[in-house]
Amino acid sequence: MNSHYTYLLIDFLTIIFPLLLSFDKKVAFHRQWRYLWIGLVVTGLFFIAWDALFAYQGVWSFNDAYILGVKFFGLPIEEWLFFLAVPYSCTFIYECLLAYFPFRQWRDWGWKLMLPLGVLLVLTGLMFSYKAYTFTAFSFCGFAMLLLHAFRNRFPSFNAAAFFTCYVISIIPFFIVNGFLTALPVVLYDDTENLGIRLYTIPFEDTFYGMLLMLGNVLGMEWGRGRRINTSQPSS
Repeated sequence: MNSHYTYLLIDFLTIIFPLLLSFDKKVAFHRQWRYLWIGLVVTGLFFIAWDALFAYQGVWSFNDAYILGVKFFGLPIEEWLFFLAVPYSCTFIYECLLAYFPFRQWRDWGWKLMLPLGVLLVLTGLMFSYKAYTFTAFSFCGFAMLLLHAFRNRFPSFNAAAFFTCYVISIIPFFIVNGFLTALPVVLYDDTENLGIRLYTIPFEDTFYGMLLMLGNVLGMEWGRGRRINTSQPSS
């Protein structure tokens, strides 16, 4: 296969199985598509802006040998598709957990974890404020968790326990996808802007970059579902 299709193939393999399984009768994820777009658009725009800025600054770059060469705002078309394929797959896992396991009975432990984890991530980000990727990945993710915890009543359908469990499960496909991207490498990093700690070939910061990406998309979907519930209730 022509190596220029590598990143495109990774995107395709990331989304194809969750997409095909979206019509499972119990999960019926296709029925949530009307709510999913909120997270995809809002979170996607944030990440694309972050991605484009860091690509411009040289914090990371893309290997021309593994991309088609079509770019928008300095980002390969495959990178844009990445922010569709990965969030879709992660929210699909989240929805499967809600459908098959009684997370509604265990949701409190997720909220109890979110507050200290958010504080830890923000403090760690501030400690390494001189490293662009470390600072942003840790502090953005931590701040989002603290903000969500403070306004959790606005997201009554969000299940924090299911979210963290989804994140743990997604680590397996995360290592496969990011492993290919960083081992070939499709994406190259300036290690002066990160901790230099690699999980296999993956920068440690990617774990919280991915967590924030997942959180934004799950929240967007749950916000849309919450609005449906609120608007369907008769006013008193």
